[in-house]
Amino acid sequence: MPDCLTDMDGLTIGLLIPFIGTVAGAACVFLIRDHIPQLMQKALMGFAAGVMVAASVWSLLIPSMEMTGHEGIMKVLPDVVGFILGIFFLLMLDMVVPHQHIEGGESEGPRSPMSKTGKLVLAITIHNVPEGMAVGVALAAALEQSAYLSMAAALALSIGMAIQNFPEGAIVSMPLRAAGNNKRKAFTIGAFTGLVEPVAAILTIFLASYILPALPYLLSFAAGAMMYVVVEELIPETQQGRHSNLGTIGFAAGFVLMMILDVVLG
Repeated sequence: MPDCLTDMDGLTIGLLIPFIGTVAGAACVFLIRDHIPQLMQKALMGFAAGVMVAASVWSLLIPSMEMTGHEGIMKVLPDVVGFILGIFFLLMLDMVVPHQHIEGGESEGPRSPMSKTGKLVLAITIHNVPEGMAVGVALAAALEQSAYLSMAAALALSIGMAIQNFPEGAIVSMPLRAAGNNKRKAFTIGAFTGLVEPVAAILTIFLASYILPALPYLLSFAAGAMMYVVVEELIPETQQGRHSNLGTIGFAAGFVLMMILDVVLG
């Protein structure tokens, strides 16, 4: 991170970048006439999954283990506990919030009169919660001058989340447009789904500032929550129907890009 960039600068940039990614993706509604081709959608979802898996490993789980200062089972215990809690947190959200998968099919969660498009918006919003938490806990660790997670590494994670938020923003706004909403309304709702990320990040930073010993658990918690989204939502959606290999190629591209970002910038 450049010397001229203060911690507060890094914090502000880190919080805003993922939201900007969602806004940019939602703006595709002004550029694409009809809808995102299914093949491109598979590739983009695979790409997002790859980014999230790589971020979970390099930006969250590995720093979490290094922070413990222990060896053996005690080194990995916070990762195990936090990861499992993150999985169950998203599982709980899936059970209590009505939502719709991107590829359609039956709605999930409790019954609701909400439209399928509205449930899709809720699904993407749920996806954004762990991403915001991941950015928040990384920034919290960097603000504590952690030797294991620098501000540059936290910003690398934030950039990775922004990149994978781009297709999510588009995948929300385009169906809204197809459902009959005007472009401005479709864009506004699509962009709004990204607001949950800085909110979740700020709440996580606030929590971490009061419970510093919990940082390793919070890092692995965010990793578990993101992995739930990948395994439960993104990967299955890329593998449905024909040309599932595009999702696999997208996954590889996203994983490699996030790995490079973390190693080079971190």
